[in-house]
Formats: sequence, C-alpha cells, structure tokens
Amino acid sequence: MRVLHVSDVHVSVPLWEMPWHQMLNKRFIGAMNLALRRGRHFAGARRKLAQLAEFCSEQDVDLVVATGDYTALGTAPELAAAREAVQGLTTRRYGYVTVPGNHDIYLRDVVRERRFERYFGDFLRSDLPEYCVDDGPWPLVRLCGDNVAVVAVNSARPNPEPWRSSGAIPAAQLVALESLCRDPRLAGRFIFVATHYAPRRADATPDHRAHGLENSDEFLAACAGLAQGAILHGHIHRRFQLALPQLRARIFGAGSATCEGREGLWLFDVDGSGATAVPGFFHEGRYRLDLAAKLRV
Repeated sequence: MRVLHVSDVHVSVPLWEMPWHQMLNKRFIGAMNLALRRGRHFAGARRKLAQLAEFCSEQDVDLVVATGDYTALGTAPELAAAREAVQGLTTRRYGYVTVPGNHDIYLRDVVRERRFERYFGDFLRSDLPEYCVDDGPWPLVRLCGDNVAVVAVNSARPNPEPWRSSGAIPAAQLVALESLCRDPRLAGRFIFVATHYAPRRADATPDHRAHGLENSDEFLAACAGLAQGAILHGHIHRRFQLALPQLRARIFGAGSATCEGREGLWLFDVDGSGATAVPGFFHEGRYRLDLAAKLRV
C-alpha cells in the first residue's frame, strides 16, 4: 500500500472575504502578519495542491494522511477554500485521514461552532468508535486493507494569547492510544499515528513550551507499544525524520507541502515485511521524490 503524508498547506483567502466581526482579538494580529509577511510564502498553495493531486495519480497513492493547518486564522471562508483545494487528494482508494492544526482551531469560536467538523467532518469517521473520547472522533482509527492502520489523535486547541501556539493531547486520548497499540485487531498491521504537533524537533529536543506539544513525553510513552509503525506530524515547516532509542517507530515531519522554498512530503510503501519511506520536494512546478534518500522504516 502506498501512503502519502502531507501537512500545513495553509490555504488563504483575501482578507476582505474574512468576517471582520471575528477579528477583534488575536486574529487581527494574525491577519496583519498574513498581509505583510506570511501570505507571500503560501501564495501558490492552491496551484501546488492541484499539482499534488496529479502527483497522487502518477504515484498511484492509495491513502493520504494530512496532519493539519489548512488555514491561517480558522475562519469559515478559509476552511471552505481549503476543503475545495484538497478535494483532489481525498479520492484515493483508501481515502483521506486528517487532523486539525492549531491554525484551524485558532480560537474558541471554531470549537463552539464545530467549524472544522463542518468542512472536514466527512473524513473524521472512525472504524473503532468505541475508542472515541472527549465527545468527538478522537482517537480516530482507520483500518486500511489487511496491513495498514491509521490512528489519529488531536493535539490542536484554541490559543487566545497572541504569544502562544502550543498544543496538548488530552489524557483520555493518550490512554486510548496506548490501548490501541495493544488491540489485537491492529496486530500485524503497520500503524501510522498521526497528530499535528511535533513530539520532537529534528535535533531530538522538545519544541519550546509556547510553540510545541506540551505533553510530548506522555505522547511518546503512549506510542512505545507500537511494534511497527511511524509517527506523523506537521507544525514545523521543515521536513525531517528522526529515530529515538525508546521507540521502534520513527518520527516523520512532513514540513509544509506548500511553503515557498520549503515544500516537503513523505511517501511510504507498506508491504508484509514493513515499510519504506521516501522524502519528496517541489521543483520546477512539480512534486518529485528523492529516491537516493529512501530508507527502511
């Protein structure tokens, strides 16, 4: 089975299309940053996502896992635009699995209005709903074919303070995740554990508290029971992979699929004996694979 991991596509809309009555808070600062600096890094996001859909067809991708940050400010116009822009990625044989990012759950109004679920709810179905906690779909479990499973946990939450963009996985989800690693229905499968925040940076250190996953140690401890698998995340806009001595599963950060000059992705091939991973990049208008950097997972 061929699995594509992408993240942090940050589809934007013109500021005048955003609901300005929702801007009298942290979003105003975010909107100014988007207009003055951040927006130009993602100006080509929709065009690149269309090309990424072509890449999926060329590479015969079976399943896409996207680890959040579809938007900049979590407004309804952005989420609608992002949902339309990723449509070409969602029609693979085994579908599309996703989690929200911190920019998608930007402030409490997103949670109150269930805004992410409104636009991406058709991808939030779990094959093992008895594990769902916190009045939502998490952990979300997708059983794909005979040898792959995806377990997605939500680490994104509202951050009203302008200086904070950290996340945390609720304790109940971690308990369920640890149990899922031992569930006989997942035995023998290669398990992708997906969340938005990086449990470690590329140098194996935790991200700083105002930006990273606050309970990263607890998350990694819950993943310790994975016999074979990979931990997928986004949030840090540089692609990398990392092996930690306490885990059999490697950590894979897809970076951002659309950030100008930093575009990244991972393509996995899973068979009965394990998996391989190949990093991808964007060059001369196309996504390409760095086959020389292929590694056994």
